[in-house]
Amino acid sequence: MNVKNLRLLAVAVLALYGLLCLRAPNSGRLLDGVDLAIHETGHIVFSPFGEIMTALGGTFFQLIIPATFVVYFWRRRDRYAAAFALWWVAQNLWNISVYVRDARAQELPLVGGGEHDWAYLLGEAGWLVRDVALGEAVHALGIAVYLIAIGLGAASAASAPPPPAPLLEPT
Repeated sequence: MNVKNLRLLAVAVLALYGLLCLRAPNSGRLLDGVDLAIHETGHIVFSPFGEIMTALGGTFFQLIIPATFVVYFWRRRDRYAAAFALWWVAQNLWNISVYVRDARAQELPLVGGGEHDWAYLLGEAGWLVRDVALGEAVHALGIAVYLIAIGLGAASAASAPPPPAPLLEPT
């Protein structure tokens, strides 16, 4: 099997795995533990900026970290790797959507107890009654990002891979 076919196969596997994640986000899938650690770290990173930013920091970091990989690979002109990182952004959006939809119900177990980020944030904004609709919008955004990632991955895999850019510029 040549590199092109292996890459297409990897995109197909990612697409199928994405469908499993899409159907049941936050259900202990491959990246959920990593995403949770990133989320919790985001609260610490954003804590110097006040209570609202501390609450938002978890969600922000969940999106910033994989988006950083998207930018990194895109700048290296590795669209194939960027597509996989973009898929990670979509997967995080699905997980975030579950958390947003749970704002009123507060049925999700929280790490270390504490306050529910989205119950607090939506409550402060006066949007708590819109938690389900907002969560569904985040979920839909995740689907759009997923479709773009799979399309980009398939298009990149089907084309001849460019030579990788050097990690460090020669001196």
